[in-house]
Amino acid sequence: MIEIPKSKAAAARDEQTAKAELTSALRPLRLLVAASIILPVAIFLAASWVSYHQHLAEARDRVQRNLNTIYEHALKVFETFELTARYLDELADGVSEAEFRRREPEFNARLRSLTQALPQLRDLWIIAPSGAPIVSGTVYPMPKMDLSDREYFRVQKDNANAGTYVSEVLKARAADTTFFTLSRRISRPGQPFAGVATISIAPEYFIRFYEKLPPPGVFALIRDDGSILARYPDLSQQLQRLPPDSAVMRSIALQPDEGFVTGTSNFDGHTRLFAYRKMPRYNIYVVSGIESEVVMRDWLKNMAGHLLFGLPATAAMIGLGFVALRRTRREAEAHNQLQQEVARRERTELALQQALKMEAVGRLTGGVAHDFNNLLTAILGNVDLALRRVPESDERLRRSLTAARQASERAASLVQRLLAFSRQHPLEEKAVDLNRLVQGMSELLRRTIGETITVETVLAGGLWKTAVDPNQLENALLNLAVNARDAMPEGGRLTIETANTYLDEGYIAANAADMTPGQYVLVAVSDTGTGMTRDVVERAFEPFFTTKPTGSGTGLGLSMVYGFVKQSRGHIKIYSELGEGTSIKIYLPRLTNEEDVAPWSPSEPPRSVEAEKRRPEQVLLVEDDEQVNRFSSEVLRDEGYHVISTHEGASGLRLLDANPDIRLLFTDVVLPGGMNGRQLADEARRRRPDLKVLFTTGYTRNAIIHHGRLDADVELLTKPFTSEALAKKVRQLLDLDSDDPAARIDAVVDSLKSKAKE
Repeated sequence: MIEIPKSKAAAARDEQTAKAELTSALRPLRLLVAASIILPVAIFLAASWVSYHQHLAEARDRVQRNLNTIYEHALKVFETFELTARYLDELADGVSEAEFRRREPEFNARLRSLTQALPQLRDLWIIAPSGAPIVSGTVYPMPKMDLSDREYFRVQKDNANAGTYVSEVLKARAADTTFFTLSRRISRPGQPFAGVATISIAPEYFIRFYEKLPPPGVFALIRDDGSILARYPDLSQQLQRLPPDSAVMRSIALQPDEGFVTGTSNFDGHTRLFAYRKMPRYNIYVVSGIESEVVMRDWLKNMAGHLLFGLPATAAMIGLGFVALRRTRREAEAHNQLQQEVARRERTELALQQALKMEAVGRLTGGVAHDFNNLLTAILGNVDLALRRVPESDERLRRSLTAARQASERAASLVQRLLAFSRQHPLEEKAVDLNRLVQGMSELLRRTIGETITVETVLAGGLWKTAVDPNQLENALLNLAVNARDAMPEGGRLTIETANTYLDEGYIAANAADMTPGQYVLVAVSDTGTGMTRDVVERAFEPFFTTKPTGSGTGLGLSMVYGFVKQSRGHIKIYSELGEGTSIKIYLPRLTNEEDVAPWSPSEPPRSVEAEKRRPEQVLLVEDDEQVNRFSSEVLRDEGYHVISTHEGASGLRLLDANPDIRLLFTDVVLPGGMNGRQLADEARRRRPDLKVLFTTGYTRNAIIHHGRLDADVELLTKPFTSEALAKKVRQLLDLDSDDPAARIDAVVDSLKSKAKE
């Protein structure tokens, strides 16, 4: 085989391809190497920047602490000077120049004792109006001397309001020392200028104190014109006054009380950070400073240590970080899952606690509901019978009976609300179109909440239907509207809105752990009222909780709505802002198969034909409570029925067999003996398939109610009931399958009116 040599162009292409492949293979390694170099350097630079500013902050704090120290020291020293000045004022008060000279030994001794007791004092002087010193604490006898050329003497002589004047540093004429003075004008009656009292102060007293402060630092006591009274380190031989263009003097001109400033000295060229503060009542400032070179030197020393030991360690840590990255990510994911599980368990525990509380209230309510409702039925029924039989002329008795009936109705309403909160009120679910239901309630809502509130409805097109008890939903919306009215005493806007919505897993997990994600029908009631606080929102659904005044509410309105919504497999949520208003949203599950639920129609068929007179019909009454039995029998007899009554199921069956004309069985669900009302009805229908059955009960957990909903074939009259409700319900059942069209219409109308009143 003969090998054909490649052309130069082909060889070049192959070489370029190989280089490209090598470059591609080395790219991750290069990136890793670059990262291992650049990342530590970037970290070091960032750490250097942070460290430098930290050193600056520490230097600033140190300067501030030193300033506070020398300020407090100066305050105490100048307080001593002020007391000394008052002593000189009292000493010179009423004493003439001649008397001073005559008693010079005495006054000299007094001033000398004070000067020796206070180390910060150089001397004390009393100077005559001519400028000649009269007496001193250190000089005796006083030589002839003229001090009228001193600045402080001229200031006090020429200005009656000079007060306490602080001079610049002066050289003593009687000794080889320096000092600065605090001077005050001496006045006598008839002699406005009687001389000057001076306190000579030793600058080295301040310098010795400043020397003891933590180094390094610069400390000074200066006048507002820049004259240096004391400074450490001492530069009195080279520098007596700060120039006006120095950093400190410029800053004092802009911020005369206190401040921070950084500047370069015109004297020695060093840059320093200064802090200063003015002394009260004096034209004096205390100044504390530190050289910027000191801060920089400390920072460089610190960073050198980091560079020597920290940079290799940082590089090593970065390498370990790359190795540990996967493990960290896995641990983070595991921790996140753990947190989610903990949150889920907490939500579950809260839901369980709420369910247990509801269960406890439900058991308590259900336990007393049966007997209590029997009592209310007897009371309410007998009051109705009495009202029927009392003549219209006996107004006093009728008022008393009416009051008793109203009290009984309030008690019955209270029991029904408790049952609704505990999700034990029996529901008659229908396939409801919420748009039609809201439209049908519009006029009722407007009459209920008054003319000062505007009612608006925002109804969604193509709204899904939901399986719900329409009467209970109307009651819930009315409750929410009344609460909204109470929150808008000055008027406002009430909005009822419907919409199709989808609650996803996130919302369900955060707000309604007992529900499942899916499609829901929303009805929201919003107002522009006062709103609620967060605490009120959290407790709004608790039974008997109310923010209304005593006697204005039972605190069961929202709790009843909550129980009804939860019993309907829905969700309710409050959104409120204090001062802005409240929106309460009810989510009800979408009804996907309308064939499983009876349809609902909000309209009432017109009464076109009057019901004809019917012959008396027979009703079998089975009720174990004597008072309820007697009341029900009397009501039905007054309505023209032939009533056969008994107290237990077995005797009811015997009476049914003996009376073939019985058309309706009216029975309590809870009966004594071995047969309850449901068992009695089942056996009676087995014997008489055409028999109508009407149940009554005050206890909702029994044989005809399961999961809070009536069985499909059950007609129920809930205790306590009135005579009117009993008569209409019985008539409705007897007329449902009647051949008389008028009777059927009457039955439907009576049924709708009865449910509306309930």
